[in-house]
Amino acid sequence: PHIAILASILCILIYWLIREHQRVRNLSEKHVFITGCDTGLGNSLAKWLDKRGFCVIAACATEKGGQELQSCSSLSLKTVNLNLADSNSIARAVQFVTRETAGKGLFGLVSDAEGTAPAAPTDWLSIEDFHSVLDVSLLGLIEITLKLLPLLKKAEGRVVNPISANGLVAFAGGGYSLSKWGMEAFSDTLRIEMQHFGVKVSIVEHGFFKAQVANSCVIQSNLLRLWNRLTPEIRDSYGEKYFVE
Repeated sequence: PHIAILASILCILIYWLIREHQRVRNLSEKHVFITGCDTGLGNSLAKWLDKRGFCVIAACATEKGGQELQSCSSLSLKTVNLNLADSNSIARAVQFVTRETAGKGLFGLVSDAEGTAPAAPTDWLSIEDFHSVLDVSLLGLIEITLKLLPLLKKAEGRVVNPISANGLVAFAGGGYSLSKWGMEAFSDTLRIEMQHFGVKVSIVEHGFFKAQVANSCVIQSNLLRLWNRLTPEIRDSYGEKYFVE
């Protein structure tokens, strides 16, 4: 019995030491940059990290989104406008992050911004429909990550890419699943390459939560818009019954 008790105490002590070693300290000196903070997961994460004491830099697609976030956050949280489909906007955001980190480097990068992504049969879509999501959710993410790598390497930080289940299974046409699969590949490659510099790269394959992308009214509205613009030939090949069902 005494050996069992000692073994249990030893296991608890080892667990505590490992946990303490992994605990992030000096949070007020750690800068985290998050994209897609107008609403959804990015917005919630920015608020949560701000309350924990991190120096949060939140990128919002609109000034209104930034103002609303600042109104319910501490003074240490900073916001910056960011359009991931625009290289000039990305460059300005990177300059802002560089100034805010003031030589300390970037502790964390969380890329949660997403482009508009109509889900529909592939031949209902145009190349512009693919660009509308890939330019933001994949190419924009890659561009801003590349430009922030020097700061991440300086702080031996981490990259966290929320991807959702669409990174595992493609269940609808369009660019949304393409962007998620591309993010998976980019993140997996980056993880291997950044190990040498002490930068960690993680993927979060979350399920659906209450957001525009999973809003049935938005999905139906997009389908109706796409159906109405189809050529008679494509529309007849599917039939009204297909669209209604």
